[in-house]
Amino acid sequence: MALRMSKPFTVKLLALSTLSVLALSACSQGSATKQETAAPSEGGDPKTVVRYMNFSANGGNEETLGAIEAAFEAANSDIDVQIETLPYDDYFTKLQTAVAGKTVSDAFELNYENFVTYAASGALAEIPVSNAAAYSPRVFEAFQHDGKQLGLPVSFSNVVLFYNKDLFDKAGLDYPTADWTWQDEQKAAEAITDKAAGVWGDYQPISFHEFYKALEQAGGSFLNEDGTAATIATPEGEAAAKWLVEKSGTSMPTEADGAGTPDFDTNLFKEGKLGMWHSGIWMFGGLAEVEDLNWDIAVEPGDAQKASALFANGAAVSATSQNVEAAAKWVEFLTSSKEMVDLRLEKAWELPPVADDALFAPYLEQTPPANRQAVIDSLDAIAMPPVVVQQQEMQDIVGEELSNAAAGRKDVATALKDAQERINNVIK
Repeated sequence: MALRMSKPFTVKLLALSTLSVLALSACSQGSATKQETAAPSEGGDPKTVVRYMNFSANGGNEETLGAIEAAFEAANSDIDVQIETLPYDDYFTKLQTAVAGKTVSDAFELNYENFVTYAASGALAEIPVSNAAAYSPRVFEAFQHDGKQLGLPVSFSNVVLFYNKDLFDKAGLDYPTADWTWQDEQKAAEAITDKAAGVWGDYQPISFHEFYKALEQAGGSFLNEDGTAATIATPEGEAAAKWLVEKSGTSMPTEADGAGTPDFDTNLFKEGKLGMWHSGIWMFGGLAEVEDLNWDIAVEPGDAQKASALFANGAAVSATSQNVEAAAKWVEFLTSSKEMVDLRLEKAWELPPVADDALFAPYLEQTPPANRQAVIDSLDAIAMPPVVVQQQEMQDIVGEELSNAAAGRKDVATALKDAQERINNVIK
């Protein structure tokens, strides 16, 4: 499963002065930097303790992570892994405080966007990797910084095109294929839409995450080559924005219809009133439980090129840890071992970032959806999110200006020009 970026992969990081918070001293009751030991191993020597903090196991996969831990400790009797799992909403606040106060765990989880920030701050140790070939190359490269492997990919998920077979059959349409373009999707969406019956042809959130991906699909780039400025007020940017906002009210519900409210799109699809839906593979489990819902997936349509959004989580080792070697051994097992792969696929806990396609055979055999191969095929061209230190501000600006365009308060060109100017003022 060799991944390629739809654009040359470049880590983009701006305004690093704001990272000083990660270097601040803080008072604490103890330090995670000291050498810790646990009960003796079978050979009588004390075990090395590796503390690992994460967010992705929260809410249902704590036991799965515990099983991976047990498998690691069975193969490494001299290491005791101690896991702390936190809710995502609290995680990065606590992590930032722990890094600043030098009380951070030996190893911890980071999503891609936050990895870039922590890597640039000097908070992460270089990880010696014994088998780099085990990883999908581009996901592996995403956790490199300045030529160093400062993290390893833990898991990934991506976005595909869900579709309702019954609505396609009713409209006399062929099902979506990997060769579809935006024009094919729009034509099918218009044919399926029946506003009087409350049936819509399409749903794609008008949001930052959909825009940067659509921009890549249109052949554009969110940031310039050196990552110092936004470049969205372009013909490609206008094409991407129009693709999102002009569907609203025609083949896609508007804010007045409920679009954007929690679970609106999910419920609409589950009720059989949505022909196509741009959403993540994390929805498979919930949809599989809905009786009489006849659905499948396809690779998302492109325009000038294909580009599928990839969301990656990684694991890093703290630069202040006194147990770097043991922590690195745990992180590599957590991210590449056969035991991890089997457990993740069995529990449908995102997807393991491994290169061997054969390992995905059990996953591809599960239904629904029948066409799980589209998940793998979507990785042929991926779009990683643009990253700046002022990430949330950037996302908020894009969302606000796209909403202005969708509501008719501004035309698309003006909204993008204003968004670009505001972003560049923030990230100077």
